[in-house]
Amino acid sequence: MLRVAVESAAGLPKKKLGSPDPVVSVVFKDEKKKTKSISNEVNPVWNETLEFDLKGVPLDSSSYIDVLVKDYETLGKDKLIGSAKVSLKDLASSQVKSLPVKNLALVDENGKNIGGTISMMIGYEPPAGAVTNPQDQQDGSMGGNTVGGEEGDVTDSGVPGVGEPGQKLRTRTRKRHNLANKPQDFQIRVRVIEGRQLPGNNIKPVVKVHVCGDTHRTRIRKGNNPYFDEIFFFNVNMLPCELFDETVSFRVYNSSSFRSDCLMGAFKLDIGYIYDEPAHCIMKKWVLLSDPDDSSSGAKGYIKVSMFVVGTGDEPPVERKEEDSDKDDVESNLLLPAGIALRWVTLKLKVFRAEDVPQMDDSITQTLKAAFGGQENKKNLVDPFVEAWFAGKKLCTQIIEKNANPEWNQQLNLQVKFPSMCERIKLTVFDWDRLSGNDAIGTTYLDLSKIASSGGEVEGETGESEMGFLPTFGPCYICLYGSQREFSGLPDPYDDLNLGKGEGAAYRGRVLVELSTKLDGKSDKPVEEISSDDILVVQKYQRRRKYCLCAVFHSATMIQEPGEPIQFEVSIGNYGNKMDQTCKPLASTTQYSCAVFDGNNYYYLPWGDTKPVISITSFWEDISHRLDSLNIILYISNRLQTNLSMLKSAVQSKATDARLVEIWLKLINQLMEDITSLKIPDLEGKPNLTTLDIQIKKLRDSALESIMEGAKRLFEEATDVTKCLCIIETWLDKLLQLAEEPQNSMPDVIIWMLRGEKRVAYTRIPAYQVLHSSYCEQACGQYCGKNQTVFMQYPMDNKKGLKIPVQIRVNMWLGLATEEKKFNNYAEGMFNVFAELYENQAQVLGKWGTTGLLNRSKFSDVTGKVKLKQEYFMPPVGWEWEGDWRVEPEKTLLTEADAGHTEFVDEVYENETRFPGGEWKLAAEPYTDVNGEKVQGLTEIACPPGWNWEDNWTFDGNRAVDEKGWEYGVTFPPDDKPKSWVAAEKMYHVHRRRRMIRPRKKIPGVKTATDKKDTGDAEGWEYSSLIGWKFHRQQRSSDTFRRRRWRRKMAPCGRVGASAIFKLEGALGVDMEAKVDEKGTKAEASVQQFGANRPTVSCTFDGPNAYHLRVYVYQARNLSALDNDSFSDPYVHVSFLHHSQTTETIQSTLNPTWDQTLIFKNVEIYGDPQSLAQNPPRVVMEIFDSDQVGKDEMLGRSTCVPLVKLTSGVDGSPKLLWEPVMHKNAPAGEVLVAAELILKTKGNDTELPLTPAKRGEKLYMVPQGVRPVVQLTAIEVLAWGLRNMKTYQLAPVTSPSLVVECGGERVLTAVIKNMKKCPNFQGNVLFLKVLLPKEEMYAPPIVLKVIDHRPFGRKPVVGQCTISSLEEFRCDPNATVAEVAMCSKMSLMAAGPRDLHVNIDDGRQHLLEAQVLEKESVDWWSKFYASVGVNEKCRPYLDKGYDTLEVYDYELESLNEFMGLTDFCKTFKLQRGKRESDSDDPAVVGEFKGSFKVYPLPDDPGVAPPPRQFRELPDSVSQECVVRIYVVQAIDLQPKDNNGKCDPYIKISLGKNSIEDRDNYVPYALNPVFGRMFEMTCFLPQDKDLKIAVYDFDLLTRDEKVGETVIDLENRFLSHFGSYCGLPQTYCISGPNQWRDQLKPSQILEHHARLKGLSRPRSEDNGNTLSFGGRLYCLSDFEANKKIHEHLGPPSERIALHVLRTQGLVPEHVETRTLFSSFQPTLPQGKLQMWVDIFPKSLGPPGPPFDISPRKAKKYFLRVIVWNTSDVVLDETSITGENMSDIYVKGWMPGMEEEKQKTDVHYRSLDGDGNFNWRFVFGFEYLPAEQLCLVSKKEHFWNLDKSEFRIPPKLIVQIWDNDKFSLDDYLGAIELDLHHLINPSKTPEKCNLSMVPDGTTHPKSDQFKSLFDQKTVRGWWPCYMDKDGKKELGGKVELTLEIVNEKEADERPAGKGRDEPNMNPKLDPPKRPDTSFFWFSSPCKTLKFIVWRKFKWMFIGLVVLILVLLFIGILFYSLPNYISMKIVKPFN
Repeated sequence: MLRVAVESAAGLPKKKLGSPDPVVSVVFKDEKKKTKSISNEVNPVWNETLEFDLKGVPLDSSSYIDVLVKDYETLGKDKLIGSAKVSLKDLASSQVKSLPVKNLALVDENGKNIGGTISMMIGYEPPAGAVTNPQDQQDGSMGGNTVGGEEGDVTDSGVPGVGEPGQKLRTRTRKRHNLANKPQDFQIRVRVIEGRQLPGNNIKPVVKVHVCGDTHRTRIRKGNNPYFDEIFFFNVNMLPCELFDETVSFRVYNSSSFRSDCLMGAFKLDIGYIYDEPAHCIMKKWVLLSDPDDSSSGAKGYIKVSMFVVGTGDEPPVERKEEDSDKDDVESNLLLPAGIALRWVTLKLKVFRAEDVPQMDDSITQTLKAAFGGQENKKNLVDPFVEAWFAGKKLCTQIIEKNANPEWNQQLNLQVKFPSMCERIKLTVFDWDRLSGNDAIGTTYLDLSKIASSGGEVEGETGESEMGFLPTFGPCYICLYGSQREFSGLPDPYDDLNLGKGEGAAYRGRVLVELSTKLDGKSDKPVEEISSDDILVVQKYQRRRKYCLCAVFHSATMIQEPGEPIQFEVSIGNYGNKMDQTCKPLASTTQYSCAVFDGNNYYYLPWGDTKPVISITSFWEDISHRLDSLNIILYISNRLQTNLSMLKSAVQSKATDARLVEIWLKLINQLMEDITSLKIPDLEGKPNLTTLDIQIKKLRDSALESIMEGAKRLFEEATDVTKCLCIIETWLDKLLQLAEEPQNSMPDVIIWMLRGEKRVAYTRIPAYQVLHSSYCEQACGQYCGKNQTVFMQYPMDNKKGLKIPVQIRVNMWLGLATEEKKFNNYAEGMFNVFAELYENQAQVLGKWGTTGLLNRSKFSDVTGKVKLKQEYFMPPVGWEWEGDWRVEPEKTLLTEADAGHTEFVDEVYENETRFPGGEWKLAAEPYTDVNGEKVQGLTEIACPPGWNWEDNWTFDGNRAVDEKGWEYGVTFPPDDKPKSWVAAEKMYHVHRRRRMIRPRKKIPGVKTATDKKDTGDAEGWEYSSLIGWKFHRQQRSSDTFRRRRWRRKMAPCGRVGASAIFKLEGALGVDMEAKVDEKGTKAEASVQQFGANRPTVSCTFDGPNAYHLRVYVYQARNLSALDNDSFSDPYVHVSFLHHSQTTETIQSTLNPTWDQTLIFKNVEIYGDPQSLAQNPPRVVMEIFDSDQVGKDEMLGRSTCVPLVKLTSGVDGSPKLLWEPVMHKNAPAGEVLVAAELILKTKGNDTELPLTPAKRGEKLYMVPQGVRPVVQLTAIEVLAWGLRNMKTYQLAPVTSPSLVVECGGERVLTAVIKNMKKCPNFQGNVLFLKVLLPKEEMYAPPIVLKVIDHRPFGRKPVVGQCTISSLEEFRCDPNATVAEVAMCSKMSLMAAGPRDLHVNIDDGRQHLLEAQVLEKESVDWWSKFYASVGVNEKCRPYLDKGYDTLEVYDYELESLNEFMGLTDFCKTFKLQRGKRESDSDDPAVVGEFKGSFKVYPLPDDPGVAPPPRQFRELPDSVSQECVVRIYVVQAIDLQPKDNNGKCDPYIKISLGKNSIEDRDNYVPYALNPVFGRMFEMTCFLPQDKDLKIAVYDFDLLTRDEKVGETVIDLENRFLSHFGSYCGLPQTYCISGPNQWRDQLKPSQILEHHARLKGLSRPRSEDNGNTLSFGGRLYCLSDFEANKKIHEHLGPPSERIALHVLRTQGLVPEHVETRTLFSSFQPTLPQGKLQMWVDIFPKSLGPPGPPFDISPRKAKKYFLRVIVWNTSDVVLDETSITGENMSDIYVKGWMPGMEEEKQKTDVHYRSLDGDGNFNWRFVFGFEYLPAEQLCLVSKKEHFWNLDKSEFRIPPKLIVQIWDNDKFSLDDYLGAIELDLHHLINPSKTPEKCNLSMVPDGTTHPKSDQFKSLFDQKTVRGWWPCYMDKDGKKELGGKVELTLEIVNEKEADERPAGKGRDEPNMNPKLDPPKRPDTSFFWFSSPCKTLKFIVWRKFKWMFIGLVVLILVLLFIGILFYSLPNYISMKIVKPFN
């Protein structure tokens, strides 16, 4: 049981209105419990106990609880006040039974401290029989680990018990939406901290980090637990979506190994994974290294890393550097996806087959084949294979050659760790090429988040989450999209589309795949064949049904330019693609027609009452069960979306409560009604069912249920509408997530626009949007049988939609052929079907006939390329002819030049010729057109009916001509026409011409020739001068070619209704009998005939309805500046169907108010008015910038939906709304518009609304009732001054003034006389009376313009600024007291100098001695570390109770409580110039300092106006100030040198002064500690910008700037928050925290009182009490728990300071400022911790500055005495066969490897014992405060500076075996961390490997001691070596370790080895056995000890033997002599 007793909280922040109602919820492992709420209290007391049942699972070391303090709301979500996290580690380790938590700080969502605290008590009873398991596998970052059983269990649903992998996947996608999809700067920072348990012996590891093509490596370290602490920066500029698919890879190598297998381990992770973590970072996590090639091998060690991704505008997180011991616990801090162990899974991707793959290869061989009479087969020219890519692994299927419908039937086994950190499986179909690279055919993605679920998606009330499911998909076809299908040998410009970049513009085939996931299975082969059973099973998923698609085109408008005729083609899949010959030809294209001018700006296709229709039949799988449920969810979410937008706009326009409640109730009721009435269809018995279908249905059902419950709850409990908005938005998000159907095998419908034969623009419409469903009406697609407006787009449009190719309105219906009758209910109008062909004739010698037709046939199709005959045509099955062939001219292809124009200019060229030098005479053909073709003469040209001449014929002089309009040329044969013309006459010119023009105007209301239906040629001929597209009706003398159209109508036999058109499959049957006489086969003929004679279908409507349209264009705001004067001259083209009008142009503004009504009097629209009202066409507004020179540039486009009124009785005018303006897919301002469309009844114009008032001759204003209601408003402007004005046209801005414009009024300031001397305005306050709209949403912006007064009366605008929202400046004019009276510091000066010297000598002497001692132990850094909570670095300081300061993680300006220090006046950036194409921001050319107050004025002039707001302002004069800049340290600087480091120094500039601190650069540091103070003087406000830059020192090249930060000193100086000098906690007159301001606290308090308009503070009782602001303060209250030390000043000043600190002023602080550089302006380049003090000289000298110079390292010595070794492995065999070792011991401290020390050698140890009595002495620099060694050494001999490293103090001791003639053998080692020293054993027997921790478990605290505390320790330690991953004892060593500082080392000296001074303690030579010596150098000893000992008896035996032999020899030698002597006896 876990019990949490919540006691109380203190200091919770207040709300804007009143106090919060706090309630506490405690979350433990997904279980959540709440206390009761306490109303209206900031210091609540609960005293409630919450109990959590542990369900038999004990706590582990990573358990924690989350404590959330929320503000209780009766309606909607409780609002978070603050939260905290409490680790339960101490409870888990069973060391304590209860854990008191006192005053735990609460933080907000961003991790900022909110100032409140909470106290509670946590108790724990471990479950019965639970053992605390230190090696707990769980990761603490998520609670409940495996659901249902242990690791390998699989729960009932066949899904493994995984925790919440998908939880991650789901939250991920959210964070990325707000990133613009364009290449942008990112920075990836990777910090490699340390390694653990790397495998191998005596290794030298190095880590390589690889990101986006860059690799950085760390320095080489030694040992198995290396410490690196290096940070790498990777800067990239790429698309976010591409970046998130890149990986960060870590590889650890052993650098001492030359072999290829020196890679020790690797780890990989997606950048997207890091980006989706909170704050885009992963902090200090251990990653597990594994062998990348062998998935089964275990861990290869760990490395600890931090990674973060910094994008534009992101704050990099602050990394706390202090040692956090809990993080050393590897297991609980391993980087894993939330809450589960990674496991190997196999994603089994079965790739069955593909279809409709387009041709990809040249057809040379095929053409040859055809030439030799073979069958040419274009279709199969492709060799496809599939590549699957996931998480860096890719697999390919086999290649199937020459097959457009390949069957692979292969299974790809992708082995991955799951849950994976990668999100999508990428499938690409490639075309294999023998020679060149493979071409991509198409790419598609399987998104794991859509085909797998973690089960955490939907949580009901109970908090129980559903089971998730593993990735599963199909069997189902996936469609591929990419570039156009038509093959050409040229490179494809849209090739990127096939690789999945950008939206594919055409269908490129489908692939049938299935994905399943197998757990923990090792697959044998990556690619295997699919069994035949599976192939049979998948057959049933391929059953096709016939679908019919019909599209009726109602209009095609907004075409930008005329040109060749236009045709539309509709296709679904390959069906309907007119250039593809694999499907039957279908009626899939509209007839060609030419565009007509709409009279204003655009062109449109003049279809009139005959709308083109296409009908396509196609065959697809029936997946209606998927698409029905998709459409139902979309239906629910669309209704919710509509209601939500209504609710939002009502809230925004501050509607009445009753109205809000009405909309809100409608929303909730509709939602509940929709969910209950619309059930998602059941899957029982449906075809094509897959596992995923069933899982998604479960998911959807439970999600809808939970939304339903939420809606019911809201309905019952809600009271505040606005608070519900965010809840409703989460519902909408959830619905949209559910509305994604991954298994959509039906291709999108693609509409192409063709000009001539060329594809120009396309649009893709998902099939489900137009699909008809028989399930219910709501399951039909959103646009099924309804008109929809579509903006088509260019494929891969680089201009991002700058131009619209065409806007079409089309009505589509798609349904099963069995339901085609249902189409009749949707169809409007009469459908007609015709066969058509053209009869062609040419004119030869004045006669028309077929002789001069050249390559054309007598009868052909519309293009003239395909030969046809009337008798070839046969109607399709089920159709019959109705009537005979008739001549019917095609209206829409005949365009007269004047069509659509109201004014037109006729032109004729008059020609004259002469002989060289002769007289000019009329030419043979006197009148021609521009090409020299003969035309009628001037007198013959008549004015067409319906037109009036405006003028007589005149010559055109606006060309390159002489004064009479002639241009001259020389003729060239054969056609005797000049090729070029010049304006000056020369002798050799023989030909001249001039352009005669005559304008004419259309008579309004009179029918012209083009409007009458039956003019033109009686026989229906149309004429053309050349064979091409341009035909006209009236014959002209220059025509040489004519044609006419024959049509024959068809009717369905026995079928009624529109659905009969679906039977028009195939071309009209061709009667082949007529072709038998020609050579060739039928097949060949049919291919040539392909598609030429498909029938044309059209739909005729009875008559149009006439509508009246009014568009109210009121104003726009925040448009882009496109002119160089910083403004634009905007006007709007308003287009509605085939009508358009243009507003007036407003000069130089970005916030134009047009206030104009555009009236479209007669808009004819065909079709039913009711359906139009449901789905009206949109009004499109394109805003342009008018330019006198050159073409008008586009500023953006917007659309609005008109309000449709079908009956005259409807009142209610439309409401003006802000519609967003888009430019290249990016927002570019807003426009305020409304529109209404009114149905006119026949001949009744009286019912229309009244005509609005006119402004000028033709302009109508926006009428009352639509335009905003206005009120008289006052705007007070505080114009303080201008700063940093840049030059304009190379001259400085010297005498500027300011213009303030708002709502048509403007006011001017006085001119600043001298910008250099004082850049402030005289007479700072301006006053404007303006009529402003009452509704805030309509309020116009305030526009500031700065005008410079130049010589000769020139007044250019040199800068401008638009303030779009006035909301923040609105105020109640009667409420304020003297709030804005004076700013604190300035008011002091206004007060005049009084007694200002600060008296500080209050008994100084006796303090001095104490201070000298104190300086040693207490410095400014103690205060700094005490403030950030690093207590071990500031011990004595804390005990003395001195001040701490605030350390802010941000700039002072970005803290909310100080209002950005802009409380006196704000800074507005002034801009100028044209907005360039890519950069988002125009150039900033200066700043305006000022403020505004906006308040309503009484309408009655008799009522007195309210008092003015800006009063009692400080003098705007210049002040001389002393500025002190304290730079503490920098954090995470961007490296500038090749070694990944930086040599930073500080450079400060202020006004004209600058300080360059180059001599004090810090070498090789990315986190340098500067500790520098700079003092400068300056004049404010001229020198207001203090720039602090960090530069990188380079000896040879130029120093590079790392980054800089700019502080506005003027704002700090003027602010009421006292930011010029922070207030300390206590008033000290001496000591380390001596008072440094110029004024005493009491004086500052007096000024503060005057500022607030309060009476003066009064102190009583010797200053122990003080009354201020109506309250009495006591000193004893403030100093109750504080230590009173000797440095404090008198009580009266102390209490004044305490009171000041309650007033919300800036405290003494260190701020963290981000550095930016121009090289990556949006990315931080590091941070700087610093602060600034500002003291005006007029107030006298300031107090003494702080000394913040950095701490120095102290010298320490580590003395190690090696006494003995024992049990050392005997590594050698001696001559005499014994095992022995020649032992010596080596030792060093990491980082100081060059100071290795060795003992002498103990030779010939036979039992593994060695005696040494040898001393190592290691000197090292140590920072006691940070517990790290400071190592300074040159990395390479060529380096200038020593690099400084901070390394934990460790000692490495190794035992070696000495070999004279070969390498020494390594026997074992031990690494001793001097801070966590392993306790030694007293005797060698007890010394074993169990003393060594294995690194993963968290060690017990009593197991370790710090040598720095113990000073000396002696005992035995084991040395070991790695063998095959296991530790083996190599020996034991007895050591004495002692640490001494420099002073102790001098007092008690000791030498190395046994050298002098050999003392402390004295070391005697070791007592080694006599056998220990080196045989080579002591031969006598060798004989004595080795030979004699071993072979003693042998020797003695030998000697005895020799003596015996000698004896016998001598015996034998002397025996004969003796015998002979005996016998002879000569002496006898």
